Amino acid sequence: MKARKVKGLDPDAPLGDNAERIVSVRLDEVYDLAPGALDPDDPRSLHDMRIAAKRLRYLLELTAPCFGPYAGKAAKRARELQELAGEVHDCDVMLPRIHDHLARLRAEDAHRLSERYRENGGQEPAALARTPGRNLYRGLELLAAHYQARRELAHERFVVRWREIDKEGMRRRLRVALRSRSPAGATLAEVGGRKA
Repeated sequence: MKARKVKGLDPDAPLGDNAERIVSVRLDEVYDLAPGALDPDDPRSLHDMRIAAKRLRYLLELTAPCFGPYAGKAAKRARELQELAGEVHDCDVMLPRIHDHLARLRAEDAHRLSERYRENGGQEPAALARTPGRNLYRGLELLAAHYQARRELAHERFVVRWREIDKEGMRRRLRVALRSRSPAGATLAEVGGRKA
């Protein structure tokens, strides 16, 4: 997911002014992605929200001193969302790999069986007992079931935690923290090592 552009940044303005703009855009990204991420059948939106939460988290970890105590708490909330969405994403990555491996095993076994059947002029029931993948299917199917169950539970935990964070008013509280910061502070140019 490509990060949204932040308009109106001024390297000669105080760091807090610029950070406020950036945090605001990153916060909106997280909230705009939430409806899709809450849908268990929309892994793309959940992955995008994980990335947006990571961006918000790192930004808040760097700029929290500009915005007071709630910014640090919001960074922790963003980290929680990132980690929970990451658990789901891990399952979303593993499940296709398992299914692809199963499909490869089936194709290889089907190829070997058809060769044996051709050699023997038809079906040979004993050939099934000698199929190389026969002992692997059950284990891979169980592994797929494990990851599917783990994904469902992880997504449920993500949804519950998102609703708690939203009910806590993270968006509103962080916006208040952004607006109520001290106006004084270093400029982006000063932080970047450039003399003003």
